Formats: sequence, C-alpha cells, structure tokens
Amino acid sequence: MHTEHTPARRPRLTVIGTGYLGATHAICMATLGFEVLGVDVSEEKIDALANGRVPFFEPGLPEKLRDALDSGLLRFTTSFDEAAAFGDVHFVCVGTPQKAGSAAADMQYVESAFSELARRIDRPALIVGKSTVPIGTAARMAELVARLSPAGSAVEVAWNPEFLREGFAVEDTLHPDRLVFGVSSATAEASLREVFAPILAVGTPLVVADTATAELVKAAANSFLATKISYINAMAEICETTGADVTLLAEALGYDDRIGSRFLKPGLGFGGGCLPKDIRAFRYRAEELGVGQAVAFLDEVDQINLRRRSRTVDLVRELAGGSLDGVRVAALGAAFKPNSDDVRDAPALDVARMLYLEGASVAVYDPEASANAHRVYPDLDYADILGDALNGADVVVLLTEWDEFREMSPVSAAALVTHRRMVDGRHALDAAAYRAAGWEYRALGRPSVPTAVPSYQPAG
Repeated sequence: MHTEHTPARRPRLTVIGTGYLGATHAICMATLGFEVLGVDVSEEKIDALANGRVPFFEPGLPEKLRDALDSGLLRFTTSFDEAAAFGDVHFVCVGTPQKAGSAAADMQYVESAFSELARRIDRPALIVGKSTVPIGTAARMAELVARLSPAGSAVEVAWNPEFLREGFAVEDTLHPDRLVFGVSSATAEASLREVFAPILAVGTPLVVADTATAELVKAAANSFLATKISYINAMAEICETTGADVTLLAEALGYDDRIGSRFLKPGLGFGGGCLPKDIRAFRYRAEELGVGQAVAFLDEVDQINLRRRSRTVDLVRELAGGSLDGVRVAALGAAFKPNSDDVRDAPALDVARMLYLEGASVAVYDPEASANAHRVYPDLDYADILGDALNGADVVVLLTEWDEFREMSPVSAAALVTHRRMVDGRHALDAAAYRAAGWEYRALGRPSVPTAVPSYQPAG
C-alpha cells in the first residue's frame, strides 16, 4: 500500500515584545518564510505594526514589514492565550532597562513574559530568551516555567542572545556574524537549528553552549566594545595634556591586527539603550556572585565615557570665551548614533542639556530623533532643518555623526552663523576644510592648532 509522505510543518514562532529587538526579529523571521505572531501588551505598538508602521526609525525595516504583512505570514496580537496556542517556539524579546536607583537590570518584563506564557502552554514547546540578562536568568526561568506550565518539563528554556547594531538591524538579523545557542538538551538545539536553518545554510558560524555561557556572551561582548571605546578616549585625555593628536594615534594603533581599528574611534563616547546599562548590570551581577573584582575596571570604563561629555562642554565654553551665559549654540545631533532615533543615554542630548544648564541658548537639530529628544528634554529648542539650527550660532557643536553633518559645506555654514566656531565631538569633519573656511576648529584629543609636520622632499 502506497502512503504519500507529507513534509513536516515548519515551527510556528511567537515573538514576545515588539520594541526594537522584538519587532525586528518578528519581521525578519517572517521574511524567511516562517509563520510569526508578534505579541505585546501595548495596543498602540500592535496597532501600528499591524497597519504597516514601524514605531521607531530603522533603515530598511518598514519595507520588510510591508512584505511580511503582505505575505500573510506575520500577524500581531495582545493576547497571550493566542500566543500560547499558536507557537511552537516562543522568543522573548522584552527590555531589561537599568533599575531605578540601582545599576542592576530590571527583570520584571522578562519574568512577566515567561510567566504569562508558561501558565498557558499545555504542550511541548521551547521558550527562547533573546533579552540581555544577568547570568543565571535562564536557569531561574526554566524552574519558573516547569512550575507554572501545565506541560511541566515538556516546555524547555533556551537562550539565543542578539547582537544587533541600531541602524543595521535588518542586516544583523538576516546575516549575523555568528549565532549562539544556549541549550540544555539535544531537543532544544534541534528546534533552534530548524528555526535558524536559512541563516545557518549560508555558512553563519554557530556556537552551541550551555545557557550560562550564552547569557555571558552578550555581556562580555558589550563590555569589550565599551572598554575599547573608553580606552581610546582615555588616550584622548593624555593627548589633550601632551599636545598629541588622538586621531593619528588611533590610526597608528589600528594597523596592528591584534588591536584593529573598529571601535577604536575617539570622540564623545558611547550611549544608547545597551552598552551603558549592560556594563553596569554586568558589574552588579559579578558583585552578587562574589567576583566583582574581575570586572571592577568597568567602573572606570563608564567614568571615562561620561567624562567625554563634560569635556565637550568645556571645549564649547572655551571657544565661547569662558562663559556660556547667553551664548547661542547649534547642537547637531540628539540620537546616540546616526541612523537611529534612539535617545536613551545619548551623549549628544546630555551635552545639549549641560550647555543649557550653564545658560546657553541651545538649538538642537537631528534628522530623526528630535521628537524623542523633545519628550525627554522639552526645555531645549528644536530646529526643523539644519539651517535653522545654524542661524545666528555663536558656537556649533557636532554631537552625532549623521551624513547630513559630514557633508555640510563649511563655506555655506559660515554664511549662517554669527561666529565660525566648531567643536567636532565625533571627529567626523574635515578639520583642514573648516579651518580654510575661517572656522576655529576644536575636537576632543586634538591640538587646538594643527601640529606642524615636516613635509617630505625626496632627495635629488
């Protein structure tokens, strides 16, 4: 008797939390051909996404969302009942912000997501954490799930840390530089291999580990990157005292393959919703575990980073003649990095606020983040276009290296300002071009007057 073989159905995915990480993951997995249900307690987010609107700025994601919705593979809901019934593999992508009054990560959203899912899942399933969490969270969530779920230990917990860069999230999701699976069983590993089969098929490196190691990978990676940024900014502090040029120093160091040039970029330092809170939470958790001394250096990494903000204010004040009272400052940038509207712990916005508190009249312009910045600091003035921010400025300070600012003509900008004074907080501008156009140009870690380097004349 002939029996027709029916191919196994692909696992159906839910993504809990539709913020930056969750929305990106849900959309991209649907474009890979999986049925995906995005889940959030915010009806506003769900309505926006279901109607084809991404509630944050991320290049390429709106187009992917429309494709995924049109395919019928992606839906959104606020119902955990629907999620539990629908999904075979559930990705938890909720936030772990810094806890108020503490360096610790606030775990309430992770715990809530696991609890709400677990108590509704009544068949074998896999819950996969993607959120950045303290070491030991996966083990704790596994105990919680086994206790709450009607299916008991048939509901497994795994960890799959994310490594997204804002502004490159689609690329980093679909073409990551590595995948990490933190699993406790061959069954969990097999499920994750099935879910990520399209990504693994193109040769993406995979590390299969225990859950504690998988949790640690993200914290360790962010701590290393933060340390590298703060290292070159510590060198900038030395350069400011000695008259050396940190940009040339960074270039020379970057040619060493053991060091490399990536993230060895001096300037205003790091910010955003990940690096600052993640290194603080990592150190806090290490203290809890009794190994705080091993990462005590992260406190100085944090302090170096914060000092760059106040030093940028110092440069603006110096250019303004020693006082900021009544000085009109054009603050170019509010987002913590270009190609993002994220202003969480943004150095740019912090500098603008400090200038304002010293009496400056600050006009902030950012191509995408002004609305978010206004919600955080409504007392600042926000310009709708670059020219309005520059108009009548006594000092211009570049705080986020958007292409619009990199490509700005120093001659055209000079026609709008009252005084040609530029503080380049990101080493993003052509210093020689600005000086040639009559600007006083200053940057962190660089001499106020360009160092005279003898020109080479070949013999003969």
